[in-house]
Amino acid sequence: MDEPHPELQRMLAEEDELGVPSVAAQTVDAARRQHEQLASSDAGPDVERTWDLEVPSPIAEDPIDLRIYRPGSDGPYPTLLWIHGGGFVLGSLETADAVARSLAVETDCVVVSVGYNLAPEHPFPDQPRECYAALEWTAEHVDTFGGDPDRIAVGGDSAGGNLAAVAALRARDDDGPDLDHQLLVYPVTTDAALPSREANAEGYGLTTAEMEWFDEKYVRHSVDAANPYAYPLKARDLSGLPPATVITAGFDPLLDDGVRYAERLDAAEVDVEHLNYEAMIHGFFGMLDLDIDAAHDAIERSAARLRDSFGT
Repeated sequence: MDEPHPELQRMLAEEDELGVPSVAAQTVDAARRQHEQLASSDAGPDVERTWDLEVPSPIAEDPIDLRIYRPGSDGPYPTLLWIHGGGFVLGSLETADAVARSLAVETDCVVVSVGYNLAPEHPFPDQPRECYAALEWTAEHVDTFGGDPDRIAVGGDSAGGNLAAVAALRARDDDGPDLDHQLLVYPVTTDAALPSREANAEGYGLTTAEMEWFDEKYVRHSVDAANPYAYPLKARDLSGLPPATVITAGFDPLLDDGVRYAERLDAAEVDVEHLNYEAMIHGFFGMLDLDIDAAHDAIERSAARLRDSFGT
């Protein structure tokens, strides 16, 4: 396929005409404001109830923000811990709201959305530690919100896909919560110069230059770049991990990050399904307010995989 979906081409052309600047050309604060403005805030379905709360952070005075979504009044429901993307620097509970709502309704599960503290104020390893703390909190407390602590999955998109994969690794390594599934949507898995980072370097939304900008703010010390909790593709052993769904986009610099991680999981005899949407760009999973069937298909197929893993 030579070009992205026509609707995405139109969106990219509009952004180009408006002169939307690259995050790599902005201050962190300006990039965060732009990200919040561009994110969909009203595309998700209604749920029966939500809660906003704070839980202690293991690394910072600032707490971890959580938003819990319950699809209905019955239960207990299986539970998905959802971790938003944004290059470890951008994003919030608000930018993740539409996807969290959609996954709660489509999967018929409680979703716990994690508002972790961001880089560069909180670089690696702060964010993996916070997301794992949120996972432990979920396993201990989600039954009070209608969730089933014995049926838990993790998921995330982009940087959140990285943090979800890392949470699954740490749960295995530290004998932590028993996970039923990991949903990894165009995850960041390495800092290596994979071919898709050159082929899709610019012109499709997320650029390779922006990826480098994010990496510089997240991994501040070169020795940390070799840590599999920073980049899970560098883990020597991926066996014993929960079943996985890996979603990628054909015009995404991170295409090969997801492809190679799925291949490594398969080689380690992990039950993995890799879904590649050839005409899509980075971020499409959350573009639920656009006329793009692939976004809704990806949500539906992710939910089906989660339901199978939950046994529902």
